[in-house]
Amino acid sequence: MREALVQQFTELYQKAPAATYFTPGRVNLIGEHIDYNGGLVLPAAVTLGTTLCMAPNDDQVFRFKSLNFPDTKEVAVSTSYQKEGNCWFNYPIGIINQLEAEGKTITGFDFLFHGNIPVSSGLSSSASIEVLTAYALNDFLNLGYSRLELALMGQKVENEFIGVNCGIMDQFAVAFGEKDQAILLNCDTLKHIMVDCQLGDYNLAIINTNKSRKLEESKYNERVAECNEALVALNQEIKLNNLCELTAEKFALHKHLITDPKILDRATHVVTENDRVHLAAKALGSQDLETFGRLMYASHESLKELYEVSGKELDTIVEFCQQYPKVIGARMTGAGFGGCAIALLEKGAEEDFEKQLNAYYEAQVGYPAGVYISEIGDGARKI
Repeated sequence: MREALVQQFTELYQKAPAATYFTPGRVNLIGEHIDYNGGLVLPAAVTLGTTLCMAPNDDQVFRFKSLNFPDTKEVAVSTSYQKEGNCWFNYPIGIINQLEAEGKTITGFDFLFHGNIPVSSGLSSSASIEVLTAYALNDFLNLGYSRLELALMGQKVENEFIGVNCGIMDQFAVAFGEKDQAILLNCDTLKHIMVDCQLGDYNLAIINTNKSRKLEESKYNERVAECNEALVALNQEIKLNNLCELTAEKFALHKHLITDPKILDRATHVVTENDRVHLAAKALGSQDLETFGRLMYASHESLKELYEVSGKELDTIVEFCQQYPKVIGARMTGAGFGGCAIALLEKGAEEDFEKQLNAYYEAQVGYPAGVYISEIGDGARKI
């Protein structure tokens, strides 16, 4: 892909790129909707991702082109920039806007992006392009930011420029990913440890519902607000900065303070999901994949029943996986509302799995899903 992208860049801009960079997407193996509640998550970078060819220009403009989208953008160099609708180029423009806000002077560049992450699938294509742009400019211009600072910059852009109240997990995972390693990340302190992710006789199957979702248009921000409502109720008796400071035992003592059943369900998911991450990291580190798989199923059930972020498409995929003998665990991954599920699938069964899954899924949903087999890969880098 790098060679093809270099050729395309050369044809489009009539010059060779000065540098090429890659940033992956990510899957969250377990620990969903608790990153913005200060909890533990267990993401991993995948081998799908976004590639960028770039070169400076003398025209005092930024030119944004992508092989994935027909829309292009040319923006004059300025000290501040504005979001334009829901276009893909808002993500790199947001990064440039943030760099300018932090006192960095960036003159014109020509950019060409290409990604093989399914768009709006829950595999963090937005975080991939944010961190990719930040990493590339930081490296090329020797701006001096650390990986953590670049991840935080991507989150800030997502929150303030794009308008999605996401936590740090996605940007952190695509910045810090390592091959065959999952990241046990405390989203409150940002402390993390790497956990061996040796899947042995199993592959990581990523199943795209092919139902796109836009977080800005979904109920994602509503869930953030509901968790904040639960926190306010609990703080009548105890002092908490976030829900994931609670153990299940402490939560049981104080949950009576949450009088709205729906808000109680949301908080119950957050607390129990955080506990599942502890257990899952231990199981994965000791290669107890059967236990890990059971925790995946339990996570999905909680996201379906208590947090209500799955939907027919994701539930259909997990239902199929539960009855397919060569899958030992499956769950939705990402924010939900469409997007992707993941499954631990026995090696050698990929073709049969895809065929049978799509027959089942299409009968229920009306169109086929997309199946990808991925490895756990490295984070942002120059290539």
